[in-house]
Amino acid sequence: MQDKVSLSQYVRKRNGVALGANRSMRNMLYRSLGAGSFPVFWHYWNPIWGYYLSRNIMKPLGLFLPNWLAIIFTFLVSGAIHDLAVSLVKWKMIIFFTPWFGLMGIAVILSKYFSISYRSYPWLFRASVNILFISSTLLATYFVEGKYA
Repeated sequence: MQDKVSLSQYVRKRNGVALGANRSMRNMLYRSLGAGSFPVFWHYWNPIWGYYLSRNIMKPLGLFLPNWLAIIFTFLVSGAIHDLAVSLVKWKMIIFFTPWFGLMGIAVILSKYFSISYRSYPWLFRASVNILFISSTLLATYFVEGKYA
C-alpha cells in the first residue's frame, strides 16, 4: 500500500515550493492558469483545499462510484462548502457556488472525454483558455439562476 502523502509534500509537489513559502501564491497562479488543460488547472489551483477534497471526498467516493461521477460530486461538495461559508457570513441562504462548481466539474469531465489540450500553446493563450472555462461556467450559472435572464 502506498504511503499517505502529507499536506506539506502535496503542496510542494503542486507549487514547487514549501507550504507557506513567499512564492507559493505566485507559483499556484502561474501553474494553474498556465495549465495545458482544464483538468490540470485543478491540479494546481488551491493545493491545500485540493489536498483535503482529494483525501476526504474524491478518493472515498472513487471506491464505489465511477471516476467521472466522483469528480462531479467532489466539485459539488466543494461548492456546497463555499455556499455554506458565504451563507454564514451573510446570514442568508446562498446557493450559487454549488451549481457553478458542478458546471466546472462537468467541464472537467467533458474536456477529459474530448481530450481537449492546449499545452503546446504559449502561457498567455493557456491562461486565457482556463479563464474562459471559469468565466463561461460562471456566466452560465448566472443565467441559470436568472440573475441576467
